[in-house]
Amino acid sequence: MFNSKTLINLTVALLLVTPLVFSQDLTPVSKTSNSIGGIKNLFSKNNISKDKLLEHAISTKRAKALKGLSRAHVVARRQQKSTLASSLHLTENSAETSNSLHHSFSIYNAYSQLVTDIDADGYYQTFSVIFDADLLSPIANQEAFVYADLYLSQNGGPWILYFSTDNFVINGEDTADEFEVVTQLDSGYVPGHYDVLIDLYEVGYSDVVATYSSNDSNALYALPLESSDYDPEYVEVDYHEEHGGGSSWLLISALLLFVPRWIKTNT
Repeated sequence: MFNSKTLINLTVALLLVTPLVFSQDLTPVSKTSNSIGGIKNLFSKNNISKDKLLEHAISTKRAKALKGLSRAHVVARRQQKSTLASSLHLTENSAETSNSLHHSFSIYNAYSQLVTDIDADGYYQTFSVIFDADLLSPIANQEAFVYADLYLSQNGGPWILYFSTDNFVINGEDTADEFEVVTQLDSGYVPGHYDVLIDLYEVGYSDVVATYSSNDSNALYALPLESSDYDPEYVEVDYHEEHGGGSSWLLISALLLFVPRWIKTNT
């Protein structure tokens, strides 16, 4: 004989085999990205797209070491490393410090380019940052070895390192040595607006020699970005109302109407 417990069990069983739509898993994931950097003129001469360049990106030891840390932690770690190096090579560093007094650095300009937005929602998973670092010196055509740390800040939050470049050469105030960093955000970057900051270092020294950020140019302010896990490729799906899920719900409705009558008739 049917009773209320039997009815409940039967209804639950039918619900378990019915296709249901589940909410998206909101478990937080770590932020990951893939970047490649080089002199802009070299990139421009290459017919390969920026997306293709990323496929051949090789993360350097420097890029991996501090990635994901806040700017304060990165600067502190750079200074610690330099202090240790200077204690081992005091004489050599003293000579280098003397030479460094004859010049200074600046970042003359920086801007961004938005590259890839697969689902066309206005947020981009791939972007590039181009900057022109200058060596300010009374000596014409003087060169220097430098590298740069690049940070992202979401909606005014902390600056988080997403890439460190290899060493590269700049020549005085020449504009032909613009450096470009192409980045694809792989996971963990929710759709939002991100600011960019660039710290420039001279190779062999711990202090930041020049900084440029969204405070200096709107071209680095509020970039609409998201990682590729939020930027799915659109796939058209045909929808038919007469699918199995609808039939299952009709079956459940009919059962709920029939069973009480059956119980009443047999009691």
